[in-house]
Amino acid sequence: MVTCHLRYVIDPYKLQEFEHYGRLWIALVNRLGGQHHGYFLPSEGANNIALAMFSFPSLAAYEDYRQRAAADPECQAAFGYAEQTRCILSYERSFFRPVFSGEAAQTGDLT
Repeated sequence: MVTCHLRYVIDPYKLQEFEHYGRLWIALVNRLGGQHHGYFLPSEGANNIALAMFSFPSLAAYEDYRQRAAADPECQAAFGYAEQTRCILSYERSFFRPVFSGEAAQTGDLT
C-alpha cells in the first residue's frame, strides 16, 4: 500500500471554496479505486495550511489513477474549479508506506 500525502498552502479567505474542492476529490479518488482518508482544514495555528491523504494498493495503481484522472471529465472539472477560484496557492505531494499495529514487517516495496 502507498499513501499520498498532500500539503496545501491555501488562501485563508477562500476556505469554503477549498472545502468544496476537497469534497469533490474525496468522491473522485474513491470512484477511481483509491481510499481517501479525508481533507484536514485549518483549525488552530496556521490558517493557510491544509492536508489530505489517500491510499492505493501500490504505486502502480496510483499511477494508473493519475492517468485515468487526467482523462476524466469530473476530475478535470475539479481541477478547473480550483484554478477558477484560486483557493490553492501551492501544494506538495509525498508518498508514505503505512505501518499498522499487529502486522508483520513489510518489505518496503511500493509497487
